[in-house]
Amino acid sequence: MWGRFAWPVTLETGDIVLRPIRHRDKREWMQVRHRNIEWLAPWEASNPAPGGYLPSYHEMVRALNSQVRTASALPFLITMRSQASSRPAIVGQLTVSGIVWGSALTATLGYWVDREHAGRGVAPTAVALVTDYCFWELGLHRMEINIRPENSASLRVVEKLGFRDEGVRKDYLHIAGSWADHRSFALTADEVPGGLLNRWQDAQPRM
Repeated sequence: MWGRFAWPVTLETGDIVLRPIRHRDKREWMQVRHRNIEWLAPWEASNPAPGGYLPSYHEMVRALNSQVRTASALPFLITMRSQASSRPAIVGQLTVSGIVWGSALTATLGYWVDREHAGRGVAPTAVALVTDYCFWELGLHRMEINIRPENSASLRVVEKLGFRDEGVRKDYLHIAGSWADHRSFALTADEVPGGLLNRWQDAQPRM
């Protein structure tokens, strides 16, 4: 299965383009994050170690690239085309991490989206696009997403896409300064034989 892993990879559908995060994206990434501080703060991963040090942008990118080299992660930026610019603008981030090969063929997916674009189908489309890539190109069998029970916006994403609720994981991740429970959602390739993106797009109302 390792032979099917490739990077860099760009995925797109309609106006949404998923591409690798890069060191030179720092300025635009920081601008998006800054205007979303209050929106994202309750769901931010934190460091339980004394001092609570968090990596800088460049340290984050280096760490993600290191995971790519071991075929254990796919770090994407979510970008969108618009008439205002010839270059798709950053509207979020999506990372497939913890890829396990062998008999498991599983991974975990996490994401965030600019508040201005929340509720417009950006996150579900990005999640569906990447999940299909992992299932049909990488040969993975299972995708998992873990969400705080209070994060209603993120919960709507997995509900729209039909991910199964597999229950609560107590104190699963350190979030915003304390250990936090998460609800675990999952989907297997067998459950979406026609592709998750197709199922999601087919469910949208026709104009």
